[in-house]
Amino acid sequence: MEKSIIIIGAGITGLSAGCYGQMNGYQTQIFEMHDKSGGVCTGWKRKDYTIDGCMHWLVGTNSANKFYHIWKELGVAPRWNIVDHDQYMVVEGTGGKVFTVYADIDRLEQHMKELAPEDEGVIEEFIKGVHDCTRVDMPIEKAPELYGPLDGLKMMFTMFPSLRFMRRWGKVSSHDFARRLKNPFLREAFSTAFVADFADFPLLFMLMTLAWLHQKAAGYLVGGGLALSGAIERCYLSLGGELYCKSRVVKILVKDDKAIGVRLADGTEHHGDIIISAADGHTTIFDMLDGRYVDERIRGYFDNPKLFPPLVYIGLGVARSFDNASSVAGTSFPLDKPITIAGQEHKRLGMQIYNFDPTLAPKGKAVLKVQFNTDYDYWKKLRQEPERYNAEKEQIAELVITALDQRFPGLAAKVEMYDVATPITWERYTGNWRGSYEGWLPSSKSLMKRMSKTLPGLHNFYMAGQWVEPGGGLPTAAMSGRNIMQIICKRDKKRFVTTVA
Repeated sequence: MEKSIIIIGAGITGLSAGCYGQMNGYQTQIFEMHDKSGGVCTGWKRKDYTIDGCMHWLVGTNSANKFYHIWKELGVAPRWNIVDHDQYMVVEGTGGKVFTVYADIDRLEQHMKELAPEDEGVIEEFIKGVHDCTRVDMPIEKAPELYGPLDGLKMMFTMFPSLRFMRRWGKVSSHDFARRLKNPFLREAFSTAFVADFADFPLLFMLMTLAWLHQKAAGYLVGGGLALSGAIERCYLSLGGELYCKSRVVKILVKDDKAIGVRLADGTEHHGDIIISAADGHTTIFDMLDGRYVDERIRGYFDNPKLFPPLVYIGLGVARSFDNASSVAGTSFPLDKPITIAGQEHKRLGMQIYNFDPTLAPKGKAVLKVQFNTDYDYWKKLRQEPERYNAEKEQIAELVITALDQRFPGLAAKVEMYDVATPITWERYTGNWRGSYEGWLPSSKSLMKRMSKTLPGLHNFYMAGQWVEPGGGLPTAAMSGRNIMQIICKRDKKRFVTTVA
């Protein structure tokens, strides 16, 4: 008889776990709090426009990249439409100066040397780091928890040429590297592109990103987050899985220290042989399980959290077209006068123009996105007064539209739609603790921070997703669902198999 698995959360991790569970002969059910699957990988429609809430670049869009095979197993590739960006970002300065982070490494090196010939040595060191990353072949086929001595030796042999520079760049923060640049404009522009508010963010992550872009292995999936989650949902349902939306899990049922099922907000209970939480980690541990299965290490994660800061997210629908080149992170430009967003002053504004995705706006029109890192507690307190909360959102929209109108004269009159999402929006629709969109924030001191996928003293229960995997992001989320099913198959003495939809 097939074992049954209940999965909490239909984000990319939950859908992935469901797909691989079905492939391996388990009977799976996914319970999702929202009215659609996808979790943070989502988008929302406003008037004739779709605001994408997730997609920037997707690692694995080139068949030579190992993540491609996961997307193929999950029914996304190869029937997708991919845009390979020419640029990562454009940073405008004063006096007409512009730093363009090209996806082509050689073009980027030439451009940086033209901007700052006095920094030739540091630039060559940076570009060499990107080139070194193009040769990294990360082992993702097997869950790390299943590695035996032979696997470890094999990985060491495969990764040995890369380990030295990965260790080196993993300990270098983007902020510290930027300080080595002598040219004032390049130093500021480099910080804007690669540091922003993440001063201790390991430079290795940016080197890897530029390497993937150079290899055309990290393109944009046309349709954004909805296209990705929709494709995996269709794969899951075609494999015989069951998905229940508007079904918030409030408690994980436990008997004799064994997880046996879940209770929904409507009071109904559902039982399974195995429970996987692909939902928010804090909610899972401290609400669904009442904090009964924790140790000092787990409490330490949540007592002193270092999270990706939440966002204020402004989407605009504009009745005009744009001819700018395709870029991952858009354009950052200085403001004539600083603006205050949720109590924080900003001297720059970064915008993304989705002119490369015709599915998001009517022909001849475009969606623009502007986002700011923000303070969760500010919004949590403000939300207690709905009138002030809504007034703040309106004011932010007005400030952003005015700033964009200065950069693109006449744009304000062309705005047909605007929408402002706050950390409370993320929390309401995805359940993410403190509105953090990607969980733990890596630093040069905690590059591979990882929580256990099980909780002490609790059996037949697993956690998957961004709270138990280092790095975060869409490929990691999909891989986490795959890994958890490998672990379960190993426990059940089953050979892990995959199929292609």
